[in-house]
Amino acid sequence: MNIALWILQVLLSAMFLMAGTAKAAQPIDVLAERMTWVTDVAPGLVRFIGLAEVLGAVGLILPAMMRTLPWLTPLASGGLAVVMLLAAGFHGSRDENDMVGLPVVVALLAATVGYGRWKLAPIAPRRT
Repeated sequence: MNIALWILQVLLSAMFLMAGTAKAAQPIDVLAERMTWVTDVAPGLVRFIGLAEVLGAVGLILPAMMRTLPWLTPLASGGLAVVMLLAAGFHGSRDENDMVGLPVVVALLAATVGYGRWKLAPIAPRRT
């Protein structure tokens, strides 16, 4: 179980790091070429979502890997699951039904990591 969770954590972290960095750093008009929704919301919201995704990506790996405050890993995965469920709801409200499935699947994967790291295979804190 531990290896499966690590694989899932690394894959989710890479995905959120790439997506979040783009939302946080790229100009809005460049983002709009791939993500049409970014022109329909405030630029600050796009940047906030990007920052949340980058911080969540770091939170999936760093606390567990360093074994320092490892309870942050399930917290980060839970936060990312919420972000993805909100994304699914946002796309659904815009009748972009083809854009709803992927965020729901990613939310379920993030929730799996959260549950796995909280109950099934928690990371033990480093002993000092």
